Parts: sequence; C-alpha cells; structure tokens
Amino acid sequence: MLLARVIGNVVATQKNQRYEGTRVMLCRRLTPELEDTDETLLALDSVSAGEGDVVLIVQEGWSASTASTGKEGAAIDSAIVGVVDYVDLLPDEK
Repeated sequence: MLLARVIGNVVATQKNQRYEGTRVMLCRRLTPELEDTDETLLALDSVSAGEGDVVLIVQEGWSASTASTGKEGAAIDSAIVGVVDYVDLLPDEK
C-alpha cells in the first residue's frame, strides 16, 4: 500500500467497458511524513477522493480491480481504497 496525494482527475472519453462509471485520479506519492516525492501514478477511485486529499492506494491487481470496479478480472494496477485522516508515526529511537 502507498500513501499519495490526489493532484488531479484524468478524463478519458474512451475506456474499457469494465471501467465505466469509475474515475481515474492522478496522484503524487508521499513519504510516511507526508512529504511529496517526484513519483506520480494513476489510480482508479473507489472512495470519492478529491483533489488535495491524502489517500491510501493499493497496488495489487485483484484487490485494485475488485475495490474500484466491483468486478473481477479488470486489468487495474492501482486503486484508491481510503482517504487518510492523519498518520501517527512512532517517535525516533535514540
């Protein structure tokens, strides 16, 4: 699973029928401290995330497919499965 911030919505007028009714979001990967990285990825939205939201992304075919479309067998690599309220990190050990 990955932490990311939604930075945009990707509009596709033509897409596979298994993706009908889904939104494709452009996300920027985050560190555990919620700092931006240079890595971006596309993910299907299954939780109505919006631009600026910190989200939890699953990158595993079967989980991503069923979470975002409710249908098995759709070729999906990444899906947004949660909107993060906060990250509670353990303090650094000395």
